[in-house]
Amino acid sequence: MPQTPVSSDVSQSTDEPLSGFVVAIDGPSGSGKSSVSKQVARALGYAYLDTGAMYRALTWWCLDRGIDLDDPNAVTEAAEGFPLTIGTDPDHPHVAVAGTDVAAAIRETRISTQVSKVATVIPVRELMRRLQRDLVSEAGAARGGVVVEGRDITTVVTPDAPVRILLTASEEARLARRAKELHGDAEAASVDATRSQVVDRDRADSTVSQFTVAADGVTTLDTSDLDFEGSVRAVLQVVAAAQG
Repeated sequence: MPQTPVSSDVSQSTDEPLSGFVVAIDGPSGSGKSSVSKQVARALGYAYLDTGAMYRALTWWCLDRGIDLDDPNAVTEAAEGFPLTIGTDPDHPHVAVAGTDVAAAIRETRISTQVSKVATVIPVRELMRRLQRDLVSEAGAARGGVVVEGRDITTVVTPDAPVRILLTASEEARLARRAKELHGDAEAASVDATRSQVVDRDRADSTVSQFTVAADGVTTLDTSDLDFEGSVRAVLQVVAAAQG
């Protein structure tokens, strides 16, 4: 059954203990974390939260309002009153800002190339961290569990999650996957056109979050040589071991 999207005001969020069984998945661009996390949530009957979509939506909101993304104070002010609505059903993704459906718009190149300017503002990350914990708990309580993915989920947002996984892959594999996703093939031209959205963004985001090396207690899954189904099975095996 589709879940009702969650509306949240960042400034009103709190930092309470987590509810439900939380599967936290981190990883760099192109590691497969979004598609794998979504399928894992389906398999488990859990909710799903894409925290990267939240930063993308905030970037869209700033651009729509004409806010200078190079002004961290202005970006932080925008984040404090961010009218986000996000769905947590893996089969019915929904992202809206102030009532406008932005699910497609936030995947456009203009957002992908600018989102790091928003995501690397430290006060914004703290505001979003608190909001993300609230959303994780609300979704986890409603469905008994939630799969949440992003870049600092295992270490900063939900370090107390019972399952924490770093999903990674070689740069070559990640570039090929993102090129196929965006351009339909992994030819040299497509890979080159994709590089800035993968390598450059990860380089920028790594200045404020660690998502290339697993922290203590985090399980690393290298999916370089795994297909999609194999990656999903690997994650489900980690979850089953923790639940068992």
